[in-house]
Amino acid sequence: MKFGVFYEHQFPRPWEPGAELKLFQDALEQVELADKLGIDAAWEVEHHFLEEYSHSSAPEVFLAAASQRTKRIRLGHGIVLMPPKYNHPARVAERIATLDLVSNGRVEFGTGESASRMELEGFGIDPNDRRAMWLEATEQVANMLAMDPYPGYQGKYFSMPVRNIVPKPVQRPHPPMWVACSNRQTIHLAAQLGLGALTFAFVNPEEARHWVTDYYETLKRECVPIGHVVNPNIAMVTSFSVHRDREEAIRRGLDGFRFFQFALGHHYAFGQHKPGRTNIWAMYERVKELIPPEMRGGEGGIGTPEDLRQHLRAFADVGVDQVIFIQQAGKNRHEHICEALELFAAEVMPEFKEHEEERERRKMEELAPYIEQAFARKQKLRELTDDEIPIYTAYGFSIAEVDPRTLDEAARQRWENMRRFRAALEQVRTQTA
Repeated sequence: MKFGVFYEHQFPRPWEPGAELKLFQDALEQVELADKLGIDAAWEVEHHFLEEYSHSSAPEVFLAAASQRTKRIRLGHGIVLMPPKYNHPARVAERIATLDLVSNGRVEFGTGESASRMELEGFGIDPNDRRAMWLEATEQVANMLAMDPYPGYQGKYFSMPVRNIVPKPVQRPHPPMWVACSNRQTIHLAAQLGLGALTFAFVNPEEARHWVTDYYETLKRECVPIGHVVNPNIAMVTSFSVHRDREEAIRRGLDGFRFFQFALGHHYAFGQHKPGRTNIWAMYERVKELIPPEMRGGEGGIGTPEDLRQHLRAFADVGVDQVIFIQQAGKNRHEHICEALELFAAEVMPEFKEHEEERERRKMEELAPYIEQAFARKQKLRELTDDEIPIYTAYGFSIAEVDPRTLDEAARQRWENMRRFRAALEQVRTQTA
C-alpha cells in the first residue's frame, strides 16, 4: 500500500500576525520531510472562502514550491475545481502540464465539482449544474493535454476554437487522473470513467471493502474512460497522530482532527457563516463535548505504532491502494506532525512497502484486458488532419491599412518597411504552399 499526506491549510482563529506565513512554511517543511522519509504523495486541496477550514486557494503555487524542495514524492491536486467559472479548462491544462514539467513528471491530477455554498455562489455557479460542468471540463482538459492540436469544442458550459495547448506534460498522454468521492455513488462513477477514487469519506475497513469491490466490479463491466489512460486506484483518508504513548498521540492529534470534521460540517452541512466575522474555532470549543458520538470518530489513525499498523493493515487487506493522512488539522503542532511522520516511517511503513511493487504489477496484469475493453468502448475526439487545421491571421495583418499621408516621417518609414515585409512574406507563403 502507498501513503500520502494531505493539506487543507487549516487556520483556526484567532489569527495572530505571521501565523499564516508560518502555516505555509511549516507545510512545505513537512512535505520535504515526507519526501525524505519515502512517503509516496502530498495532496493539496483547492477551496475558496472557507475560512479556518481551508486556506488553500492556489494549490498549484504550493505544489510548485514543494516540487523544488523534493525529489521523489508525487504531487497531487486533491482536487482541482473543474467547473469553468472556477478554472477555465485551458488554464487547468496549462497549469497541470507546467507543474508536471517543473516537478519532472510527478503530478497526480485530481478533479472535482465542488459542493459548498460559499464557493459555488461566490463564483456564480448553479449547484444543479456542477456535475455536468465537471464532466464536460474534465474530459476536455484530458483532450487538451493529450492532443496536438486540440480540435476545439462547442459545449454547454464552455467553448473554444482550435488551439494547441502548450506546454505538454512529461507524463504522456497526461498525468494520472482522479476524482473526489464522498459516497458509493461517486465511487461507482469514478470506476465508470476510469478515474482513480480519492475518497474523502471516513469509512471503516468493512465499509471500505464494499467500496473497493464495487469500484473494481464496475470498472471491469462498465468503464468508458473519460481520459486517455485509466487510473485504477482507490485512496482513502484517515486521521493521523502517532506516539509510543497512546494517550499522548490522542492528546496531540484527536482534537485537531475533530475540528477538521466540525469545520467541514460548518461549511457544508449545518453552519451559518458571516464572512470575515464567524469564529468557527470558538464555536467548536463551546460545543465539542455536545457532539454526538456517531459524529466524532477519528481514532483509527491515532495511537501507537502498533495501533496504526493494525488500522492500516485492515485497509490494505480489503484492497485500498493508498491511505492519505490528515495530519495538519485544527491546531495540531508542526513539531508533533514531523515527529509522528518520522515514527511512522521508521516503525510502520516498511512492512507495507516490502511487496508493494509486486502487488501493483499483479493488479495491473489482471486489469489489463478489462482496460483494453474499456478503451474499445470509448468514442475518442477525432484528430484533425493538417488540411482541417484552420489558419488564424494575426490582428496586425487584418487591421485596415492606414493612410501613410497622415503619419509623420518616422511612422511613415515604419509603415513602408512593414508593407514591404508583408509583400515578401506573402511571396514566401505562395512558394511554399
